[in-house]
Amino acid sequence: MRRRWRVRLPRGAQPPYRVFVNGVPQREGSDYELVGRELHFFRPLEKEKLGVGRWTAMFLGLFGSYGKNDSVDVQYRLGGRDAVATGLEIIPPEESERAAKP
Repeated sequence: MRRRWRVRLPRGAQPPYRVFVNGVPQREGSDYELVGRELHFFRPLEKEKLGVGRWTAMFLGLFGSYGKNDSVDVQYRLGGRDAVATGLEIIPPEESERAAKP
């Protein structure tokens, strides 16, 4: 089984979909596939979870970079109008595997 990073489409989202990772357009079939109401990405995506210590260090300027923090945005149709969702939740393969275990 291939490891996939998943992103749920917003409620009511209708095609056509335009998908972006960090502002870069993605292509269905080569970058991701549509499975039900989710986008399944072929390459790893990361969403940095900030703990209190990391947030405080960033606030105080102790780190020059913020680490890896991918952003997935989707343009779609909703009620006959164009809509955009930004910073959608990234579900790593580990969470999918944990949820599937009995």
